[in-house]
Amino acid sequence: MSAITADRQTVGWIGTGRMGSVLAHRLLSHGCDLTVYNRTRAKAEPLAKLGARIVDHPAELADRDIVITSVAGSQDFVEVMTGPHGLLVNGRRVPSLVIDSSTVSMDVSSEIRAKAASLGAALLAAPVSGNPKVARAGKLSLAVSGPKEAYDRALPYLQMLGKSVTYVGEGEAARLVKICHNLVLGVVTQILAETTVLAQRGGIARSAYLEFINDSVMGSTFSRYKTPAFVNLDFTPTFTGHLLRKDFELGLEAARQLHVPLPVSGLVHQIVVTLIGNGLGDVDFAALLELEARGANLSLVPEGRTISDGLEASDAGA
Repeated sequence: MSAITADRQTVGWIGTGRMGSVLAHRLLSHGCDLTVYNRTRAKAEPLAKLGARIVDHPAELADRDIVITSVAGSQDFVEVMTGPHGLLVNGRRVPSLVIDSSTVSMDVSSEIRAKAASLGAALLAAPVSGNPKVARAGKLSLAVSGPKEAYDRALPYLQMLGKSVTYVGEGEAARLVKICHNLVLGVVTQILAETTVLAQRGGIARSAYLEFINDSVMGSTFSRYKTPAFVNLDFTPTFTGHLLRKDFELGLEAARQLHVPLPVSGLVHQIVVTLIGNGLGDVDFAALLELEARGANLSLVPEGRTISDGLEASDAGA
């Protein structure tokens, strides 16, 4: 916080969806001078009540010192960066630093990085680990790659967004880290779904099985915050099956390029495709539990238990 006070910089934000709105809120809570763009302006309006200024095009953020993006995927990133009203439009002033917190392909990121560099802007890839509730609790983790000098400058702002920031190298290294992370995300959720259904088929309450897992050496922050969804069958989306499929396909493509076999990830990718084919692509990917139960001809009912997800807010900026 002291670094911000000593060298205050103006910040732009692109993308106020489920994740972006929470992260932008965190910056405002820390006193940042923030201007925001979102394709659907109404979704950005709540931030105006907290002190943000709203603009109608990404290009209107060109006078900001730093611009941070949080968009759904690669094509959205291209559009807000180099589209007709994009941030990186030739002949315009551009921010000296762009930070992308989305999960996009390494090829697209590399192209945008080159475009930014040609205009005098540095790009940091800074994908985040966690869902909006994790972000609200201040427990996100960020992997960051790009020029080390740019990282050092951005660090105070990145630290406002979550609990840990890890510099992983130059170029697109953070993209690969995030893709690997999301492969683990899907594989772990699938095995949790399989074993939870197996336990229930054997007469064990889902809540009892998951309590044991969470308190064992196999428990994790992730297994804990997915437990309420598994127990009470609340699949309100934080990260959908469609988004998980996108990230698995990015991972499988990276594996092809790097000549790495991913047999388990390949199988789970097909299960995620089946999840979507069964009409469960728009809900939270915890619905892998429902898909597994259907395969076992097991009817699930909510247990109706109040269970902590372990995501108590860690600071006032949450």
